[in-house]
Amino acid sequence: MIDELIRKSIREMVGGGGPPVAFLTPKGDRGLFGPESIAWKVHADFISMMIGGISSLILQALHPQALAGVWDHSSFRADLKGRLGRTAFFIAATTYGSTEMANTVIEKVNQIHTKISGIDEFGKPYSATDPHLLTWVHLTETYSFMQAFEDYRKEKLSPADKDQYFSEMKTLGERMGAHPLSNTYLGTDSAIKGYIPELHFGERAKSIVDLLEHFPSKIAAKPFIKLITRAGFLNLPDWAYPLINRPTPSLLERLAVKKSIDFIAIPVREALKDGVAAHSLRRVYG
Repeated sequence: MIDELIRKSIREMVGGGGPPVAFLTPKGDRGLFGPESIAWKVHADFISMMIGGISSLILQALHPQALAGVWDHSSFRADLKGRLGRTAFFIAATTYGSTEMANTVIEKVNQIHTKISGIDEFGKPYSATDPHLLTWVHLTETYSFMQAFEDYRKEKLSPADKDQYFSEMKTLGERMGAHPLSNTYLGTDSAIKGYIPELHFGERAKSIVDLLEHFPSKIAAKPFIKLITRAGFLNLPDWAYPLINRPTPSLLERLAVKKSIDFIAIPVREALKDGVAAHSLRRVYG
């Protein structure tokens, strides 16, 4: 019963349905990365991926041109769950899917990007195929996923493993049109900070942050979603808090949220143990 309640709460946040049988075929196909990759390890933990997903969306909303594409050409504000669900599927398909599945979703997203352009809130033209904007999206996602994994998994990665993750994800980002990208953790952190002068917390960004902070959900799922969302805000880099007019979280607050996440993570990971990663392992090894 608890497993089903957890699955319902997750569906409230990102959608999704039954077992991911599409990841079972074709037999022996290793996909883009393979089971030995750090990407498989990091992306397998759904709790930290949800937390990282929230923080990356907050960071992305701070770039006026990156936000403009979402603002003008998506249903994000009316269908937050749908947006998160599509992002979750893209990550799952490109990390764990067969080579054909991964290539198909990459091509689909790239095609969609060719149709997205306009004028941002400052009157500046933007295009979703702009490598500079694609790099910002890629940097914030990979950095946020790694930070959440480091904070909410007891398993720690070595500096070499962390660099390998960014090297692996660089190959995916480049296929999406993002460049230049670093293949190290420190290089990624430095590249993100290079964007700070371009960021702006205007009315558009405030509305996105408010939407995330008050994630729409059914009553039964609210405690779970509220905790995940709070952890997402705590997953931001310290330089981001002054930008969004919030105090830097205290160590006590961080510890309290971490303890709460640790507590709920046990049944969540148990409920999801036969998920996408497990199905993909069966495909690879038969």
